[in-house]
Amino acid sequence: LEEARKVFDELPNPDVVSWSAMIAGYALQGYGLPALELFQKMQHEGVKPSKVVFLSILKACGSIGAITQGRLIHDQVIKSGLELDAAIGSTLVDMYAKCGSLEEARKVFNKLPNRNVVSWAAMIAGYALHGHGLHALELFHRMQLDGIKPDRVTFLGILKACGSIGAIEQGRLIHDQIIQSGLESDVVVGTNL
Repeated sequence: LEEARKVFDELPNPDVVSWSAMIAGYALQGYGLPALELFQKMQHEGVKPSKVVFLSILKACGSIGAITQGRLIHDQVIKSGLELDAAIGSTLVDMYAKCGSLEEARKVFNKLPNRNVVSWAAMIAGYALHGHGLHALELFHRMQLDGIKPDRVTFLGILKACGSIGAIEQGRLIHDQIIQSGLESDVVVGTNL
């Protein structure tokens, strides 16, 4: 990442793709603060954020609990017309949930016209993370009623929720679903059982 930054800093006029690659690199490696600093510099340079930039910077905000910056970026997402995009919406849900604002996460989640497994999993994980196991279980059941099949991330979130509230019977039923989906041999899922 240091080498990438040196090359980036030598570019005379980096385009949005260059900015995006550098911000994404920081976000993916868990360096939220440098990602935010670079995002601010990009805007100061007059480069308009792309969808990829928004995805990366929202992930960075969630990783460091930067809810104030996340809200400001959410405003920019709305102005750019991307708020109802499934990937952006799911990332906003995840960012708000990780920052502890479940109410804002749920508002974004409820506005999404096409919720996919990622958006459901983000909301379920947010409830589980903050000790709202019953809400997570309710949402998990609603997700399945909507015909969305849980994935690995969803199962991890709902197992955590079951454990946090001592929902043994629901945990057993979810264990059966995990076996049916073939994820029981997954090391992380298996450890959470």
